Amino acid sequence: MRRAGIVLLAALPWTTGALAARPMITDDARIVDPKSCQVETWVRYGARSIERWALPGCNLGGGLEITLGGATTSAQGLPDSRELLIQAKTILRPLRAGDFGMGLALGEVHNSEAPAHGSVAGNLYAYIPASVALAGWRLLGHANLGARRDRGERRTLGTWGLGAEVELDPRLYLIGEGFGEARAKPSYQLGFRFWIVPGYVQVDATGGKRLGSGSEGRWMSIGLRLLSPAFLP
Repeated sequence: MRRAGIVLLAALPWTTGALAARPMITDDARIVDPKSCQVETWVRYGARSIERWALPGCNLGGGLEITLGGATTSAQGLPDSRELLIQAKTILRPLRAGDFGMGLALGEVHNSEAPAHGSVAGNLYAYIPASVALAGWRLLGHANLGARRDRGERRTLGTWGLGAEVELDPRLYLIGEGFGEARAKPSYQLGFRFWIVPGYVQVDATGGKRLGSGSEGRWMSIGLRLLSPAFLP
């Protein structure tokens, strides 16, 4: 359900360009309900850095979800940096049980500490999320294919993601995924998602690693996701 997508361990936490419903990076072919909102917050602990994210998003009606938020990153020996993300996402084919769905997302991320010509300043991205729902809604598969435009280096890189969600209990889900971009080693993560209040309050925890990066490429994250009922006029 969002999102979000992002740029690997730099301007955004990962290369795929977006976030799905926390804690997945591979996005799904869903958005929040019409005239409702959500807030996704999480903390990501790396070997030498801590990222604190908050991404509010709303569907004002008409099938378009807008997300506007950002992050603060604290790294050893460096001043704190801040990222601002804006994304628009729509659904091209609704996801239904026993069927597949597709969407389209476009976004941009700015890093406040980078110079205007820096490679993490004003990166644009786009991707197509596709999802399939099997065994009712108890098994979900997701695939993303997209691109990120690095304005600083004046190049465009392909991005990808593959993920799955398995219902262990009506409130508890196991998630796993792999994701990356062209010219970079892929990353993976595993974790759990738990509904404290089904449909409204969710918590999650994951651990992940970038392949070939040793202990420096490991991370852990914990997150909170809040969804509202329809309340907008």
